[in-house]
Amino acid sequence: MKLSATSLARLKGVHPDLVRVVKRAAELAPVDFVITEGLRALSRQKQLVAAGASQTMNSRHLTGHAIDLAPVIGGRVSWDWPPFFKIAQAMRSAAIAEKVQIRWGGCWDVRLNAMKGSPEGESAGYVQRRRAQKRTAFLDGPHFELPAELYK
Repeated sequence: MKLSATSLARLKGVHPDLVRVVKRAAELAPVDFVITEGLRALSRQKQLVAAGASQTMNSRHLTGHAIDLAPVIGGRVSWDWPPFFKIAQAMRSAAIAEKVQIRWGGCWDVRLNAMKGSPEGESAGYVQRRRAQKRTAFLDGPHFELPAELYK
């Protein structure tokens, strides 16, 4: 798959390591995807927090260390979960190939590169671990980021 001109424009201001991984994932993904957001303005972040679409004002998007990807099915952006797992698998393969550590919003507590099972299984495991901690799991399938402890 080739990234559209709009998606490529949304890579402006995104860290080069993450750009490399996304471009490689586009070559590997069995489903087309678009970049919905890369570098984000503070005003946009405030809107997303107010709407419940984000839980933090300390988003990695504000520094160019995060990106959101969405599948395109039948020519339209889809928010159904199954294609997000396919994108996560492509991002995982690309991250390993590019030697870049990535966190995914479908399973916040295990880096994408370190996942042993499928993205579906890892996401379900994350939800179970959160429930066991009596905490809510915030699932954000489109979100991929460079870990803060490695990228300031």
